[in-house]
Amino acid sequence: MEEESENPSPMSPERLAYEAGRQATRDALKKKCAEVFPKACAITLEIGCGHGHFLAAYATAHPQEQCVGIDLVTQRVAKGNKKGVKQNLGNLLFLKAEALEFLDALPAHVTIVRTFILFPDPWPKKRHWKHRFVQQPLLEKLAARMAPGSEICLRTDHEGYFAWMVDQVAQSPHWKADPAAPWPFEAPSFFQSLMESWQSLVAVRVRE
Repeated sequence: MEEESENPSPMSPERLAYEAGRQATRDALKKKCAEVFPKACAITLEIGCGHGHFLAAYATAHPQEQCVGIDLVTQRVAKGNKKGVKQNLGNLLFLKAEALEFLDALPAHVTIVRTFILFPDPWPKKRHWKHRFVQQPLLEKLAARMAPGSEICLRTDHEGYFAWMVDQVAQSPHWKADPAAPWPFEAPSFFQSLMESWQSLVAVRVRE
């Protein structure tokens, strides 16, 4: 009987092209991050920044903080940066990036003091839960960038996703939910204006 080959099947030309494109995107993002963060700094991050309403308001109220928003939609990022220019906010920047790739691309001298994740896609069907954004890989990568006492601020209008968030935080050795922690900042946003109600969770980076 012929032995099964130990070598994996070669990837299709389409898959090879896709992987090459993804690597080019990651390389470009790393180069961009090196350009915009040339020196040691601490940032406040919003993942899934939408049109930038919330973070622009936050940056206005916290001029001492460097605020960075990321999103996968080019038009949203462009609108966010227009807000920063129009309002003369030198401490505000929006980038097109996938969150895990952004965290990998950040120079080692950049730390994150607070992260906002507001109304992420809840992927309500069970077979789609694997696509939910708040999961252990994200919590792990954020923990590597955030010092003890730093906060992740989560908000959703989906009851099932809120329970999921609570569970994911509870599973992580790096984070602890703080029900007594106040929500750090309130501001109207496009997505929140569409919601009738929501639930919020503040998770604090623990000392290990």
